[in-house]
Parts: sequence; structure tokens; C-alpha cells
Amino acid sequence: MPKPSDAPTADQTDEDYPLERVPLAARYSWFNVAVQRFGSLSDLTQFLLGATLGAGLSFWGAFWAITLGSVILEVVCIFVGIAGMREGLATSMLVRWTGFGRYGSTLIGLVIAVSLFGWFGVQTAVFAAGLQSIMPSLPLWAWCLICGLAVTALVLRGFRAMGWTAFVTVPLFLGLAGWAMTVQISRHSFTDLVASPPFGAHISIATGATIVAGSYIVGAVTTPDMTRFNRTTGDVVKQTLVGISLGEYVLGLAGVLLAYAVKSSDLIAIITSSSGVVGVIVLVSATVKINNWNLYSSALGLISAVETVFKVRLGRVGTTVGIGVFGSLAAAAGILDHFTDFLTVLGVLTPPIAGIMVAEYFVVKTWRPQLDASRALGRLPESEPSWVPATVALWTAASLVGWFSDRYAWWGIPALNSLILAGLGYVILGKLGLVRGVRELPFTQPARPAAQIEAESGATDPLPAPAH
Repeated sequence: MPKPSDAPTADQTDEDYPLERVPLAARYSWFNVAVQRFGSLSDLTQFLLGATLGAGLSFWGAFWAITLGSVILEVVCIFVGIAGMREGLATSMLVRWTGFGRYGSTLIGLVIAVSLFGWFGVQTAVFAAGLQSIMPSLPLWAWCLICGLAVTALVLRGFRAMGWTAFVTVPLFLGLAGWAMTVQISRHSFTDLVASPPFGAHISIATGATIVAGSYIVGAVTTPDMTRFNRTTGDVVKQTLVGISLGEYVLGLAGVLLAYAVKSSDLIAIITSSSGVVGVIVLVSATVKINNWNLYSSALGLISAVETVFKVRLGRVGTTVGIGVFGSLAAAAGILDHFTDFLTVLGVLTPPIAGIMVAEYFVVKTWRPQLDASRALGRLPESEPSWVPATVALWTAASLVGWFSDRYAWWGIPALNSLILAGLGYVILGKLGLVRGVRELPFTQPARPAAQIEAESGATDPLPAPAH
């Protein structure tokens, strides 16, 4: 940890390199980032996901749905995360040179911003519902505003403050989750719970896998927002395997068993029946760990989109405040009511983005030489493609295949269908010489705040971690 005199000033924490490469001096040890990765997957949403699967699937059906969905997420996170680590770029910037071009990246930035804006609303509603269940004196909409604005205040402090939040809340969350499982399962036979039939409307394993993938697919695609602060490929792989495996299996299956035990997919009912008021307080507060990343990445996506279209550099702080306020209002308006439909849509729309990014960066490499040359100089490439028509057409086609394969029960897992089609299709188009930008445009390096330049020279690991 740095000395107090080494700590960044308030001005320095206003920017987290939203439009530039993160310099090596400003990166963190793998443990710091890994805790945040696990924290983003160990929250109330995983219980809600497990409860949703338990309502419509048998235990082993839910197990296979989680397995298939988790494999999709791990593959996406590792490969996209490695690209982000090497280039030190946020997703909404990296996509400019990984198949989408300047104006294609605008679409991606808006998709990310809108998707995570929705997730922020969903998580805020869960947060508020838990608090309202133990303090009903305020209406749900008021709690939504309070919770959403509280998370917004945290994110204003940037990556550093979010890291400290994860270090505090992850151990508390895991301890309480284990206690809730022990209390509830002790009232039932574990064998009987595993053999319990689903108690709600039936869903297929493929649909369940799509819901699992959809529950974090936007987080997977935006992995570079986090891994740009990593130092090595090994760091990316370790944090991904540990974070996703523990988050999806342990908490997802716990949610399935708890749903069987209380015969309900009502998350708050499950928690209160297991561990009472204390459980609600700690579990709901743990939602902050993921919701701060929803807001953080949404702001990065919007900043990139506005810079591309209007050549105006938005401040991260002001953008965060704006999204946080509107997201809180969305939560108050009842966005949680459409949770499952929301996940299904994300599960087929977002994977093609990752498929194209991975195919371009690791296989086709049309713009890879520009990235490699500029990375050696610590800058961004001097030019970028405006549009890549083949990419836009492929993204649209892959998304439609994923959507219709889910809607009309085609073969396979919709999220995986769209991911593979986009990746393989891009490789084929690249080999045929069809991956071309309409024209190369000069890229203007955004001006950086003076405080940010000063921070690069003395950056250290600000979070507690073992020696690296």
C-alpha cells in the first residue's frame, strides 16, 4: 500500500484513462483485480439467477445450464480480457481496431452504455427491495433513488474506491451466503432438495444456459474495462477461472437449492427465510460490488461514443452522475419486472461483439500491426477505419440467428450460436479479403488532464495484496 502522501488527490481520481492506454505504471497486481472480478459475480443476482433456474429446471438441468453458460463466459472473458490487458484499452476504445471501426465502435459504446444502464437499474431495484423489506416506512421507489445515488457517489472515486469496496464486501458476502445455505439446508434433506422437481413454468437447458450467459455477457464483453489494469496474460486467466467458476457454480447452485427449499423464486423471501434481517442487510449491501461496475463501464461506453460522434470529451464524473440518476429512476419505474426477458435479449445480442473482437485480434489481424506499433510508443494508432461494412452485416446476422434460435427452439444454445457464427464468419470474411474499412481516418489523441499525466509517474498498488 502507498503511504498517505502517495495517495492520489481528488483531481487525479476523476479520470481512469477512459480514452487512452493505461500505462504500465498505473496497473495493479492480479489479486487486486481478481477480487473485483469475483466481486462482480458474487452478488444477489447470482442467487436470483439460481432461483430462476430452480423454478423451471431440475437440479441437474440447472447444473448443466450453469456449466454451458459458464464455459461461454470464461472463453469470452479470457480472450477479450487478454486483448484488453495487452493494449491497456477499455472495450469501447479497443473495438475501433478489432473489427468495428470508428463509427461501429459508436454503436458498441451505445449498446454497452444502454445494456449496463439497464443492469444498473435491475441491481438497484434488488438493492432497494431488500432494504424496503426491513424498513417499509419508505416506498420502494424512494429506496431505489437512495440506493442508486449512493452507488453513483462511490463510482465517482474511480477504480481505487471500487477496489476497496470489493475487499470489504466480498468476505462479508461469502460468510453470510455460507451461513444462509447451512441454515436452510439443515431444515431439509440435501438428497430431497437435489431431487426436487421444478415448481414453476418449465424452461429448456438451452434457454437456461442462455440466461446464465446473458446474466454476465455484457460484463464479459466489457472485460477489457477491468483487465486493462492487469499486468500479464496469466493474471487474466487466473482471475477469470477463479471468479467465474466460484461465482456461477457456488452461488448459482446455492440459489437453486434455496429456491427448492422455500418453493419460491422471490429472492427477498428466500433470503429473509434463511437469515433474517442481518442477511438482507449484508446481502443487499453486497450488490454494490457489481452495480458499481455496471455504472463504471456504462459511463466509459458513453464517453467513447460521444467523443467519436461529436469530438467532445465528456468528463467521467459528470457522465457517471447522469447515468446514475437516470438508472435510479429506471429502477424506481420497475425495470426488475422484465429481468428474464432482459437477460435473454442480452444473451443473443452481445456475444457476436466478442466473437468478432477475438477473431480480428488473434486470427485475422487486419489492424493488429497498427496496435502493436503504437503500443510500443505508449500511444494509440495514428489512424482508424471509419466503417467496416462486413462486420456490421455479420453482427446483425449473428444476432438474428441467436434470437430466432431461442425464440423458435432451434438446435443448440442461442448465445453460443451467435458467438460462434460471428467468430467463424469473421475469420472466413477475413481470409476472403472482405474485412476492410471504408476509409482510414486520422485518429486524434485525446488530450489528458495534467493531473492524470502526473499520476502516471508515481502510480503504485493502492490496494492490499500479497507481494507480486
